[in-house]
Amino acid sequence: MSKLYVGSEVGQLRRVLLNRPERALTHLTPSNCHELLFDDVLAVEAAGEEHDAFATTLRNQDVEVLLLHDLLVETLTVAQAREWLLNTQISDFRYGPIFARDLKAYLAQMDNEHLATILLGGLAYSELPIKSSSMLPKMHRPLDFVIEPLPNHLFTRDTSCWVYGGVSLNPMMMPARQRETNHLRAIYRWHPVFAGQDFIKYFGDEDLHYDNANIEGGDVLVIGKGAVLIGISERTKPQGVENLAASLFKSGQAKEVIAIDLPKHRSCMHLDTVMTHMDIDTFSVYPEIVRKDLDTWRLTPQEKGEMRVEKADNYLSAIEGALGLDQLTIITTGGDNYEAEREQWNDANNVLTVKPGTVISYERNVYTNEKYDKAGIEVLTIPGNELGRGRGGARCMSCPIERDGI
Repeated sequence: MSKLYVGSEVGQLRRVLLNRPERALTHLTPSNCHELLFDDVLAVEAAGEEHDAFATTLRNQDVEVLLLHDLLVETLTVAQAREWLLNTQISDFRYGPIFARDLKAYLAQMDNEHLATILLGGLAYSELPIKSSSMLPKMHRPLDFVIEPLPNHLFTRDTSCWVYGGVSLNPMMMPARQRETNHLRAIYRWHPVFAGQDFIKYFGDEDLHYDNANIEGGDVLVIGKGAVLIGISERTKPQGVENLAASLFKSGQAKEVIAIDLPKHRSCMHLDTVMTHMDIDTFSVYPEIVRKDLDTWRLTPQEKGEMRVEKADNYLSAIEGALGLDQLTIITTGGDNYEAEREQWNDANNVLTVKPGTVISYERNVYTNEKYDKAGIEVLTIPGNELGRGRGGARCMSCPIERDGI
């Protein structure tokens, strides 16, 4: 049995979790897409085909691809998991006790395939064949959602992230994404791939409101050798970073966390939209955002479970120190200023490394891909005209669950 362990960003990738975009995208419209955190509506068929090309590219690199929809269907075959998920996703607090009871009864009689599709893809009031005495359905229009679709589940990177010998089940910042985490909690608890396996749950697996401790996997880079690089971004708070760091140190899985304070705007929503790790000593960086003067901190474990927080000179020297390297190679976004800004918006810096020096990138980012190529990085390109509209590239769309260290 292979081990659930992610030792780096660049070691050989062995197993990864993806989510093929399906029903959730059919519910995206120009009037609701912004609320659902998309900048635009996608051509659903084309997005699915692009995603298939991504999965095929991974399989061709000997990476085992797990699909979220399938895992969820298989998890729902476990009676306890089904009951827990229905109670958690259709709670009295979310719907009021009357409507929660009626909606749960309706969903409970669905087969697992249909139920998984609805939980991931959403349900409108017009699609609900049941009557309820609750006030709630009477106060909604037919096209309002009973269960909001989860189009951002496409970005499996954020909801949970594997760091060395364990996983963080991330308390997401945006309400449009918070339900996603419960699907992963159920899968990691009950699905046979994970149930009974030896891994640590660092954070986020309790039935709690995590308040200000938000963290998303797009900000977490497992750079290797016991170090973790985390961006404090639009969606990851210092409180989240410190909570995860405390748990990593307590379990002895990490020896230091480097935190970079990023500007808080959408074009650099997560650290991995402006910086990714491509080879042991090489990073791709969008220089307009990731500058040497960004505040950087080092968090390290102390005696008796305490944690030391100190300011680092800059992110480069902090990473060099953590990885024991003399100097990092930094490859910046390609093209002139306009081209670089456009390609960064289309995730030129958000590449997924499959083994040292080999990355997957959207083919549309011509200037940046050419620059990677010249620097000796092998670029495997995938189509992304539709997928990129969700503002996420190959790294965003993948959650490694097994990867070698460096």
